[in-house]
Amino acid sequence: MLPRIAHQRAIIDRRALADAVAAAFAEQDEKSRPVVVELLRDALESGRAEIARRLEARPSGGSECAQAQAFLVDQLVRVIYDHIVGRVYRASNRSTGERIAVLAVGGYGRGEMAPHSDVDIAFVTPTKPTSWCEQVIEAMLYYFWDLGLKVGQSSRSLDEVVRMAKSDLTIRTALLEGRYVWGDRELYEEASARFWAEVVTGTEKQFVAEKLEERNARHKKLGDSRYVVEPNVKEGKGGLRDLHALYWMGKYIHKVRDASELVDVGLLTAEEYRAFRRAENFFWAVRCHLHTITNRAEDRLTFDLQREVAMRMNFADRPGKSAVERARLSDSCSISSCKQNRWGR
Repeated sequence: MLPRIAHQRAIIDRRALADAVAAAFAEQDEKSRPVVVELLRDALESGRAEIARRLEARPSGGSECAQAQAFLVDQLVRVIYDHIVGRVYRASNRSTGERIAVLAVGGYGRGEMAPHSDVDIAFVTPTKPTSWCEQVIEAMLYYFWDLGLKVGQSSRSLDEVVRMAKSDLTIRTALLEGRYVWGDRELYEEASARFWAEVVTGTEKQFVAEKLEERNARHKKLGDSRYVVEPNVKEGKGGLRDLHALYWMGKYIHKVRDASELVDVGLLTAEEYRAFRRAENFFWAVRCHLHTITNRAEDRLTFDLQREVAMRMNFADRPGKSAVERARLSDSCSISSCKQNRWGR
C-alpha cells in the first residue's frame, strides 16, 4: 500500500478522468480510442508537471517525488483496466478462469519511481490465460505503449508464478516487492500466500548468499568504488540499489512490509534506520532531478549534469568549495553513516 500522497487530486483526479473516458466511449464507442489515449496522455503529462513543481519547491524531497510518481501510474493503470474490462471487452458471465490480478513489482511495487522509470507490471491469472484474459492484457499494454511508458511486463498463471520465482533470482526479487494495484484481489492474495509459503520458506540463506554475490558482481562491473567521478546513483556502489538490497534481505528473512520494521526485528538500530532513510531520500532526490532535467531515464551523474543538479538541490558555491563539492560531501556523509549497519560491517 502506498503512503498517503498530499493533495492527490492535484496530481491526478482518477474519478474525473474515468468519467471523461466513459463519456468518450459512450459518444463514439469503439472509435473513441484516440480520444481516450489523449485523455490519458494529458493526465500523465499534467501529473508529471505537478510532481516536477513539487520537487522544484522542495528540492530535497526525493522520496515524496518517487512515491507521487508511483501513485500517478497506479491511477492510470486502474482507469485503463476498468475501461477495458468494463467496456471494450465486457463479459457479463465470466468463468472462474477469466480473472486477472494486476500487480506492481520491482521498484514500482515498492511504491517508488523516478519520473521516467520503467513500469514493472505482472498480470496473474488463475490458470493458463484464456482468450479473454489475453485480449485484456494486450489492450492494456497497447495503452501503456501509446502513452510512451516503458513497460516491463509478465503474464503468468499462479503455478507459473511459483515455478519461475523458484528458478530465477530476478523474478523472485521483483515479486518480493509485489503489490496489488487492481483487478481480482483474491487472486493477488492467493499469489502472495503461495509466494511466501512455497518460494520463500526455507530458502532464506540461499537468497542472502545470492544477493550478496549479485551485489559484488554489480560493484565490480561499475568500478567497485563509492568514489567515482561520474557515479550511477541507482546501480553504483553505495547507491540506491545497495540500500534496496539491504531491505530485500531483511524482508525475505523477517517478512517485514516496510524498512522501518527492520528496527523492530533487530537488524538496524533506530540511528542506523534514520541514516538509511537520509541516504535513500538523498539518492531519490538526485535521481528524480536527473530524470527531470534530461527528460529520460538517466541515472548517471555525469559532469555536465552535476552542477545543475547541485544548484537545483540548493548546494550553492561557498568559499573554498563549489556547489558540486558540497553535494558530493553530503552524498559521502549519507553513505558513510548508512554503511555502518550490521550488513556492511
